Amino acid sequence: MSSLLTSLGIDRLSTAEKVRLISEIWDSLPEQPPPLLTDKHGQELDRRLALMEADPTALSPWADVEARVLGKLRQ
Repeated sequence: MSSLLTSLGIDRLSTAEKVRLISEIWDSLPEQPPPLLTDKHGQELDRRLALMEADPTALSPWADVEARVLGKLRQ
C-alpha cells in the first residue's frame, strides 16, 4: 500500500468513506475544459442517449444511484 495512503490514514477508512473522499477530491479539482472525445466515445454517448430517449422511465436519479451503491458498499 502507498505510504501516502498510510500516512494520511486513508487505509483505515471504510469503503464508503473512501468513495465519499474520492467524490470530495474530485469536486475540489479546478474546472477544466472537457477532454476531446474520440469517435468511439462519441458513438457510445450517442447510443446511450438513444436508449435514454427511447425509455426515460428506465433511468434513475443520481441521488438514488449513489444511495444504492453506497448502501452496497456498507454491507
